[in-house]
Amino acid sequence: MMNLSRSVALISLFLLPLLSFSFSVDNPTDRRVLVLLDDLSLKSSHSIFFSTLKSRGFDLDFKLADDSKLALQRYGQYLYDGLIVFAPSTERFGGSLDSKSIADFVDSGRDLILSADTSASDLIRGIALECGVDFDEDSSAMVIDHSSFSVSDGDHTLIAADDLVKSDAILGKTKIEAPVLFRGVAHSLNPTNNLVLKVLSASPSAYSANPSSKLSSPPQLTGSAISLVSVMQARNNARVVISGSLQLFSDRLFRSGVQKAGSPNKYEKSGNEQFATELSKWVFHERGHLKAGSLVHHRVGETDEPAIYRIKDDLEFSVEILEWSGKSWEPYVADDVQVQFYMMSPYVLKTLSTDKKGMFHTSFKVPDVYGVFQFKVEYGKLGYTTLSLSKQIPVRPYRHNEYERFIPTAYPYYGACFTTMAGFFVFSFVYLYHK
Repeated sequence: MMNLSRSVALISLFLLPLLSFSFSVDNPTDRRVLVLLDDLSLKSSHSIFFSTLKSRGFDLDFKLADDSKLALQRYGQYLYDGLIVFAPSTERFGGSLDSKSIADFVDSGRDLILSADTSASDLIRGIALECGVDFDEDSSAMVIDHSSFSVSDGDHTLIAADDLVKSDAILGKTKIEAPVLFRGVAHSLNPTNNLVLKVLSASPSAYSANPSSKLSSPPQLTGSAISLVSVMQARNNARVVISGSLQLFSDRLFRSGVQKAGSPNKYEKSGNEQFATELSKWVFHERGHLKAGSLVHHRVGETDEPAIYRIKDDLEFSVEILEWSGKSWEPYVADDVQVQFYMMSPYVLKTLSTDKKGMFHTSFKVPDVYGVFQFKVEYGKLGYTTLSLSKQIPVRPYRHNEYERFIPTAYPYYGACFTTMAGFFVFSFVYLYHK
């Protein structure tokens, strides 16, 4: 029993340095990533993508998807910050890994890249479905486009896609000029899931069908309803990328030249490498990750935060918001951050001004309603982590000795009172002394 305790202690000491590099608020970038492969040959066929991750400081742990020792956590602690699943044909994961453990992994705030192709198993389809992505039910179907294909392709299944999401947070500020080459399966998004988003869409002329057989009925997925690559940001800010093509990340398509059918523009290199690199920066929180300091408020002309406000007080409010650049926290600059002064519904809604140094501020008058209010900042912008901050503060009415001695709006009542007294005095005088 003593030897067992010593062994557990030694293992814990060994794991402690590894766990210290995990995802944290101060350093949100994932560092330890588990890569699951169908075949270890993918390490060489997709080496450029993996090399870009390693060059940015990621520690990649490559394992076969059916490895009997697979595990995402040990002793209640997660061993990895991110997961890449490049094993579309896997029917069952090895070890303790299954679809539920991957869902729990995402629920814990960690990130996932999932790639499928025409051999996608029910396991991979099920994981995607949990994220709001539904792959074409026909296992032999591929995306076909007779208008937006690469001229080097004969059966029009190598799509030259250029319908990208317009978001600097997701794909970076540098525009992807060359089309992205895609060969794989189509998927659609669950319309009831507002967390999932198309990043790379098919053209209106695309459809999903078996390229080796004639169509016997209209295809179920057509046009812009087809998503080629989608992303999801969960409510806990965990991020997921789902691609219908494993080849999209391959060295061959990274290096391949591309010319879209009907276009005179010819590119020596496709947009795949730039697209995959920028997308990986987003999913692993190297970009678009925000954090906010505490909400600060006080009366105008004061610096200390009061325990209670009075109706019609003038107050100042501020909050600091920073953005992770991949290496350090930088000031976040935007003109659409708002604060609510909230009790059951917002009584005050103000857009915050910024000093371009990360500090957002405004001032307003406390409404003429007393009760328990909240300062609320709820910020959700495409590609950025969601901020939800609140601080409670009570508001009291005037005390009896804080009202004005004479209220201007009551002057008519004052006049009526004195007029009544004067009238009564005149009436009494006339009644008593006049016959």
